[in-house]
Parts: sequence; C-alpha cells; structure tokens
Amino acid sequence: MTVESPDTSGANASQDGSSEHLSTGALVTRLVRGYLLPYRVMLGVAMLCMVVAAASQPLLAWMMEPVVRDVFMNRDQTMLVLVPLAIMCIMLIGGAANFGQSVLMNWVGLRIVSDLQQRAFSHLINLDLAFFRRTSTGKLIAHLTSDAYLIRQATSSTLTSLVKDLLTVTFLVALMFYENWRLALVAFFVFPLAAWPISSLGKRMRKVVTITQVEVGSFTTLLTETFQGVRHVKAYGMEKYESKRAEAIIERLFALYMRATRTRAMTTPMMEGLGGVAIAVVIWYGGSQVIAGVSEPGAFFALFTALLLAYRPIRSIANLNSALQEGLAAAQRVFTVLDQETDIVERDDAHSLSVNSGSIKFNSAKFSYVDAVPAIRDVTIEVPTGHTVALVGPSGAGKSTLLNLIPRFYDVESGNVQVDGQDVRSLTLHSLRKAIALVSQDIALFDDTVLANIAYGRTDADKEAIVAAAKSAAAHDFIMSLPDGYNTLVGERGAKLSGGESQRIAIARALLKNAPILLLDEATAALDAESEREVQNALATLKRGRTTLVIAHRLATVRDADFIYVLDKGRVVEQGSHDELLSKEGLYSRLYSLQFLGRAASIDVEESDEIDTSVSSAQVYNPIA
Repeated sequence: MTVESPDTSGANASQDGSSEHLSTGALVTRLVRGYLLPYRVMLGVAMLCMVVAAASQPLLAWMMEPVVRDVFMNRDQTMLVLVPLAIMCIMLIGGAANFGQSVLMNWVGLRIVSDLQQRAFSHLINLDLAFFRRTSTGKLIAHLTSDAYLIRQATSSTLTSLVKDLLTVTFLVALMFYENWRLALVAFFVFPLAAWPISSLGKRMRKVVTITQVEVGSFTTLLTETFQGVRHVKAYGMEKYESKRAEAIIERLFALYMRATRTRAMTTPMMEGLGGVAIAVVIWYGGSQVIAGVSEPGAFFALFTALLLAYRPIRSIANLNSALQEGLAAAQRVFTVLDQETDIVERDDAHSLSVNSGSIKFNSAKFSYVDAVPAIRDVTIEVPTGHTVALVGPSGAGKSTLLNLIPRFYDVESGNVQVDGQDVRSLTLHSLRKAIALVSQDIALFDDTVLANIAYGRTDADKEAIVAAAKSAAAHDFIMSLPDGYNTLVGERGAKLSGGESQRIAIARALLKNAPILLLDEATAALDAESEREVQNALATLKRGRTTLVIAHRLATVRDADFIYVLDKGRVVEQGSHDELLSKEGLYSRLYSLQFLGRAASIDVEESDEIDTSVSSAQVYNPIA
C-alpha cells in the first residue's frame, strides 16, 4: 500500500518554504495528517490491540484481591482453580494483543519511513542544479537514512509504547481509585513533580540530536569525498591527514552521543527516586489502614500490585519523551528538505516541444552563479538548424554555462534561450530534455551493467539498437572483452573501466537517444588518438542533419565546425569559421598557436630524445669508439 497523494500539509509552513522553525504541535500535526492518517485502518486495529493489552494489566492487579481474600484467607478450593485459570487466560490474551499491536505498528512505522524516503528522493531529484551546488551531499544522505531511522523509531516503537503505556497507566490508576481513592491520591502525589524536568530534558535532547545530525552529515560528506577521491588521497600521500579529519568528526560524534546518552539516562534516577517515595508512602499509609481495620488486605494488595505495574509504564513514558524528541527533530529536517522549492518550474501554460528544425538561439543572455558575478553577459549566439557550432575560449569563459541553459539546468536572469524559435521557459521540461542528447566531460556512469548504462534515457531500447550504438561509439570491441560482456557491472561511477572506455559508453548512450539536438562538452577529451578518430567519425555521422553545439579545449577538434564563437570572461569576443578566426590574429589565433606550438615542441622533444638515444646506442656498440 503506497500513498500517492503529494505532501502538501506543510507547504505553507513558513514564509520561506522552510520547516526549520515549526513548533512541536505543527510537526506532530503534519506527521499525523500526511503520513499516519492514510493508514488509519491499520492504526485502528493496532489501537484496539493496545487497548486489550493495556486492559490486561489492571485485570491482573485486580485478580490479587480474590487471591488474597478467597484463596489465602478463605481457603476456597474452587477459587484456587478458577483464579489461576483466569490469570493464565488474561496473560495469553494480553500477549496476543501485544504481538498484534507490535507487528501492525512496526508495519505502519516502516511504511511511513518508506513514504518519506520516496517523497524526499523524488522531490530532491526534481530540484534544480543550483540546490545541489549549495547543499552537501552527505547531509542529504543523512536525511534519507539516519533521519528516516529516527522517524521510524518515533512513529513505530516510541509512539506505540507511548500510547500503550498511557492506556495501561490510565486503566491501572482507574483500578487504584476504584479500590481506595484516598490511597491512590497518596500514591500519585509525587509523579506530577516529574513533569517539568522531563519536559526540560526533552528539549535538551532535541537540541543535542539536531547538532548530532549536522555532524553525521559532515561525516557522510567526508566519507563520500574521500572514498571517491581515494586515488588523489594516495597520490598526494594524504592518508594521515584524512584519518585525522575523520578522527576529529568521530570524536565530536562520540561526545554528542555521550551527551545524548547522559540526557536520556537522567530520567531513570529521577523516576526511581519518585517511585521509591510513592511505594514507601503506600506501604506505610495502606499498611496502617489494614492494621486499623479500615481497609481489607485484598483491596490493599490489589492496589499495591496496580501501583507496581503502573511504575514501569510511567518510567517508560518519561524515557520515551527523549526518543520522541529525537524523531521530531529528524522529521523537522526531512520536512525542511521537502519544503525546498526549485527555481526551475514549468509555467501553467507550458506546451510540449515539437521539433521542426532544432535551431538554438541565445538572445542577450545573462546568468550568474553568484550574485553580482555574471558567468555570461549579454551573449547572443545562434546555432542554425542542422549545423555544428563550437564554443571555445579559456577556462571560466562561460562555455559550459551556456550549454547548461539550453536544457534549463539553470534559467537566464535576462534575455532568453530559444529552441525552434520558442523560449525554453515556455516548454515542458520533459519534452525539452527529450529533444536533447548530452555528452559531458564529467562522465556519469551508474553502478549497473554496461547494457543499462547505454540504455539510460531509452530503457525501452532493444539490445540490437544498444549494440549498434556501442559499435558507432567504438565501444563494442572492448565491451565484448569484459568478463560478462554487456552484462558486466561497471562499478560506482564506472570505476571498473578506464576513462576512455567510460567516455565511449557515455557517447553510445547519446547515440542511442538519437535526439535532434546534440550537446557535446569535451566529449572526446578522455580518448586516445586512435579511439578519438573512431568516435569523431561516429559523431560526424550522428551530427549529420542535427543541430550540434560543441565545447572543446583542443581546437583541432572544432576546425570543421560550421561556425565558432570565442568566449572570454562571459562575453563573445570573436566569431567566424576556423580560417576566419585565424586570420584575425585575436584570442582564437593565440589559443590555437599556443596549442600548436606546445604540441610541436612536444614532438620536437620526443624526436630529440630518439636521436640522443640512437647516438648513445651507437657510441656504446661502435667497435671503433
């Protein structure tokens, strides 16, 4: 059973769309309305089981009266048989009820956590790239794992115990007042004194847990970064440095967990002391009444048994408050994520893109990643239908930023981006991105099979089409040499493949998508000369009749582009064909000369080394020397 309705119960939690300052009552209300009520049938049955389980406790206490009166004092043989049978039946029924409520409430708790995780993940994956740029990955993982666990504890274990214990205490107190209301008042006068310290400890616990989860997020981030960058860690000999960083966070977590443990444990001595006072007073006052003949021994023992049985759930309720505060703190953090809003939204009147020509145009586009620091400024670029246009320039010139604006990974601050003469902001995101194939220098492979990675974006493709795409990307041969061919797992981020192999799988993925618009961001950067030549031939076939925007640092790869735009500091400073730009002797010409001279110098050095080596060899083996 899955809840499909969107979580809108807290959409107006705060003016900034955040749940960071929700009160306890608002958090509980949101949890109940959004996540508990959909399972009210299960909750109702579980509640019935709780009532039965709670009622069994005062019944056992009440049975002490006939045990003392009829069995021990009156020596009734019939009651000697009936009372034990009654106690056995009460305990069997109570045990079955406890089993039922435990299974049902744990099911509800796990279901709530699953719903929260699904909604949180679906919401996160639909947020814009700007959110992921400013948010730690470790914190997001902590929200979906450890926070979800705390919420499960609060909703299944804690909530179950709280409700059942409250019912048990209520029934037991009712029995005590039924037996002797004066003695019951004497017994319970001390427990209201614990309300304030328990509440104070709960608030302290919630604060500690909030700080702890921040550290858990930092630790998760450290683990992710270190394990993914382990090659660089080892290359720079930073193992000890990273170990010290991890040790510092682990020690902070240890201190926080101990602080939470101490806070949680403080309720035990407090409740033990109050319980001891209550029991001592009951024995003294109740015993004096029995000695004076005011009260019956059976009634006193029934009340005393009820008090002893009530002590455990009362102590449990005091301890559960800390666990409940942990769950509420975790829920607050998860709701904060759910309340995040994306800047990339579809208009109400957005329509699907029907590609007729596939032309791309930037009209006076401006965009900034950081306020007041434009990444691109007043850029006007046109990519005609079926043509290939290249963007070149030094690092940080704004090339990749322009590429990101086309599929609306970001939105321009002013000006517009058009596809087929239509502002991309007027289109549905699905139709826009369906018309675009992207191959980036940041290779994105998933820990799945080669087949699944190539088919990513076209999961309905048959194997023949996948193999054809792999062949066009010069990937088929090396794929067939893998242990399980197309069914080989590539590892996290393609860790089991070389850089060139991973890039060719990414290119095969774009080839398979067969979109009318092709975006290539250093698509052949990781390939050797031979593989690059094969892939360039495949890309030449793919680009035919398609609108292609290419980013390349190696200018030799864009010489055949129909048009080239040269960017510097977020502006277009030159434009034209390869030959035209060379003749201008501007930035493009300087960049090209630097690359050409650098490559020529490298060739000269290699040739010089070969000459030196041959001369040295001749000197060694020349019998005349």
